[in-house]
Amino acid sequence: MNKAFVKDDAQAPEDEDPADSVEVTIPGGKNYITRQGYQALRDELTQLLDVARPEVVQIVSWAASNGDRSENGDYIYGKRRLREIDRRIRFLTRRLDKAEVVDPSVHKGNDQIFFGAHVSYREPDGTVRRIRIVGIDELDPLNGRISWISPVAKALIKAREGDTVTLLTPQGRMEIEIESVQYRSE
Repeated sequence: MNKAFVKDDAQAPEDEDPADSVEVTIPGGKNYITRQGYQALRDELTQLLDVARPEVVQIVSWAASNGDRSENGDYIYGKRRLREIDRRIRFLTRRLDKAEVVDPSVHKGNDQIFFGAHVSYREPDGTVRRIRIVGIDELDPLNGRISWISPVAKALIKAREGDTVTLLTPQGRMEIEIESVQYRSE
């Protein structure tokens, strides 16, 4: 018999995504996150479990009761959406299990840069950037929220207000001057 017609036990089931089992490697194995970021992930997980998944299950159940499932768009799309929701639930559950909530307010009044700091720095061309160092699940570069494992954050961490640090960029070395460091309560 041709191998094409035999199911190989090593193959993943159709609803399993091989990328689902791949975790982002975090330095030191820690998934640092702010209280707000942790709460946002918990809220998303709760919404998926309590609202989105039950709605899709109801639609799939209704579509399955209509008979022929092979050409039933509601059933096919619903099953696909259910797999996506379950995959996201597994991802969020793992992230929350590994999360280590950090309270940046313990550094309030400190001029040294740590996780959670709001930092203003000046680039050599005079551009002033304002960023906040957050966890990898919270990053939003367009709004100035950068991951603590990003090159900019790595260059800034443990530096102090008034220091000049070297940042390695694709264009070469760049000296940036730290103007202010703040720890705000959110």
